Amino acid sequence: MLNDWIHKGLKYSQNPIFKSILGKSGKLLAKPAKLGLLLTSAYGKLVVVDSNKSGFEQLKEFMLTFIRLVKFYINGQYRNVSSKSLLIGVAVLLYLVTPLDIIPDFIPVIGLLDDLSLMAWFIDAFQTEINKFRQWESDTNFDDSRIGSL
Repeated sequence: MLNDWIHKGLKYSQNPIFKSILGKSGKLLAKPAKLGLLLTSAYGKLVVVDSNKSGFEQLKEFMLTFIRLVKFYINGQYRNVSSKSLLIGVAVLLYLVTPLDIIPDFIPVIGLLDDLSLMAWFIDAFQTEINKFRQWESDTNFDDSRIGSL
């Protein structure tokens, strides 16, 4: 099932709507205040969704880790990430919080499938970057309970 989501996410990443958002994400990287607002919005969207599915929890954990990575990138504490990974990850977060989707979020259940698919694709494609960041967190004794609300 997760492989289906990854495949759909790849397909959605090639959609003109996502490509437009990808362009906007590059501009956001140069504006830490606006990027901080995006992280806060994405964090809020991820933590209010309630699901018992383990696959969803894995997606959520990964994306929350990516949000932490970007936060530490913004404040200069973590720079061991490729620009491409950062750009695409920010685009996925922007897509997540943007109401204009390939499948609009207001459609019950189905409206979240494109969001979940893009997150699954991002996880599959950029697991190495996240693993490096998690190792850095572990090495620096990072306490994620401090993150609270961004």
